[in-house]
Amino acid sequence: MRRWGLALLVLAALPASVQARQQIWKFDRLDRIGGLRTQVIGQPRVEQGATVFDGQDDAIYLPRHPLAGARAFTVEAVFRPDGGAFEQRWLHLASDDPANQTRLLFEIRVAGDEWYLDSFIKGRGYAQVLIDPAKRHPLRRWYHVAQTFDGTTYRSYVDGVLEGEAKVAGFIPQGPGNTSVGVRYNRVNFFHGAVRLARFTDRALPPERFLRK
Repeated sequence: MRRWGLALLVLAALPASVQARQQIWKFDRLDRIGGLRTQVIGQPRVEQGATVFDGQDDAIYLPRHPLAGARAFTVEAVFRPDGGAFEQRWLHLASDDPANQTRLLFEIRVAGDEWYLDSFIKGRGYAQVLIDPAKRHPLRRWYHVAQTFDGTTYRSYVDGVLEGEAKVAGFIPQGPGNTSVGVRYNRVNFFHGAVRLARFTDRALPPERFLRK
């Protein structure tokens, strides 16, 4: 965990054009995140610069889809899964498109003392999941996770290591909307663990430009 404290220093190494099209959300307070006023559900708490969710009724809602309009993207996050229910959704970007349920999300599956990643995008004319139950990781540790889309290929990573990839045809940029953290947007599949930060970029970054430990 302590090594993540310097993660944001890598921003200085990025070209100015990349920096200008990034959003960083730090979960070190509950009232505002990324300059946005939050809606807090339950009683999440801040500990050592991260927001901790109890897996029962804790969640945060934010009035923005940070990748609305992006034709390519990278979503990164630093999080710690602590166990609990088998299926947990902890980052859900939702467009205001109820007919198509357009969304981009991170989930985990918990299996004993391990977890594995579930990444998913869906919109008008496309839907793709990346999940591999064989690629498991110990619980109660801090991880960097990422998903990228370069206009053709959708990929997911844990600690900079590729976990899955697939071609996505017919991708249409997602529209404006909102975000839930610690829960699926309709308040099911609550997350048990902590989230320290998320970074959103409107292009596909290679792993060497991800946030580092």
